[in-house]
Amino acid sequence: MPSTTASSPESNACWQQRSRRNVWHPCTQSIRLEAVPPLPIARGEGVWLFDQEGRRYMDATSSWWVNLFGHAHPALNAALKNQLDRFSHVMLAGCTHAPAVELAERLSLLTGHALGHCFYASDGASAVEIALKMSFHAWRNAGRGGKRRFVALKQGYHGETLGALHVTDVPVFRDAYAPLLANAHLVASPDARNARTGEDAAAVARRAAAELETLLAGQHDTIAAVIVEPLVQCATGMAMHDPEYLRLVRALCDRHAVHLIADEIAVGCGRTGSFFACEQAGIWPDFLCLSKGISGGYLPLALVMTRDAIYEGFVDDDVARSFLHSHSYTGNALACRAAVATLDLFDSEDALQRNRGRAARLLQRLREGLEGQPVDHLRQQGMITAFDVREPGTRFAERFHLAARAQGLLMRPIGNTVYLMPPYAIGDGEIDQLVDGTLATLKAVMATNQEEGARDVALA
Repeated sequence: MPSTTASSPESNACWQQRSRRNVWHPCTQSIRLEAVPPLPIARGEGVWLFDQEGRRYMDATSSWWVNLFGHAHPALNAALKNQLDRFSHVMLAGCTHAPAVELAERLSLLTGHALGHCFYASDGASAVEIALKMSFHAWRNAGRGGKRRFVALKQGYHGETLGALHVTDVPVFRDAYAPLLANAHLVASPDARNARTGEDAAAVARRAAAELETLLAGQHDTIAAVIVEPLVQCATGMAMHDPEYLRLVRALCDRHAVHLIADEIAVGCGRTGSFFACEQAGIWPDFLCLSKGISGGYLPLALVMTRDAIYEGFVDDDVARSFLHSHSYTGNALACRAAVATLDLFDSEDALQRNRGRAARLLQRLREGLEGQPVDHLRQQGMITAFDVREPGTRFAERFHLAARAQGLLMRPIGNTVYLMPPYAIGDGEIDQLVDGTLATLKAVMATNQEEGARDVALA
């Protein structure tokens, strides 16, 4: 480990100070940056990240859910270097290139050609914006311009641009900008944690779908689309639901002539156990949004896939009937090449099959270790595992994050929900390290709660 001082240019403290002075950090209360300084990362290797002073931390959240096969993967590095020797970017308006074409072909094949014509964007919120605009525009082209409202799930999250916030129901992100937003219809979440006495997850799904059915029956003439996060509503605390909900929503959308938008930005690319989460329900949406893991966590890339019939509705001599949305880096060649190489790794590493064993080991170790701890709702969907902490105390997520760093883990709870979403490169020994560190972190944080409680009693 290199020897550094707080004032040396190689020290963590130096980079933390420079970052606080010059960088506006996302999803962060700036006033807390002194107490919770950003961790300066110098390099990554596999599931590990290394700070400026050589300490390593397991990337237990896949760097905000984007990294699939680990940091500095040789195959992904080689693919990007190869593309750099050709060209890095060219506009996709009036031009095309092999990485964009090959990626679109490969993804369409994975849907059995139910979906195709990838429209490329840069990030998840942009993909949601595109899908919302496409849905409204498609209905207008079909002579049904009155279908202009959207239906979203309570607790749902779809991004933080204005259109995406329109269908987001997480107050901390939405409330400040509510005066700028139109109101979407909000319907019950199928979150399995909402089960009533005697209900299982499928029953919760049916109850939630019944509420949607009532809404669509009365207002389908004004509704363009329903947007859902298939199987897991991630940003609200890894709320998981039964695939039955997706089957019922698909049937309701067909019955009432409403589009179905599947936001697979966080849950696609194998996170839930299948490449597309919708596969587990045996359905396909009308629009499917992908981002995060699609480039392996290397470069910003997002896309929307849709049905041929919807695409064909935009093919017209009238420019007003065309979809003219764009941005300068649409279909960036480097990002698309990284995505094609990522798809290659799914095949060469048999990732989905191997992940089943990884997930089973992770869940079993956690189930054993959490017995008797103050937690509820241990749950798992593919490579996403979570549990909720009872009586977490003040600033639980912040305190847990800092305590996890001391255990060599990079974790970021959502409220009182602790979740583990490691890269697919994680090995058995690293799974054990992750679980042991998580359990040690939980015990340390809960012990602090008890100390604070005892101190409050003594002062009363």
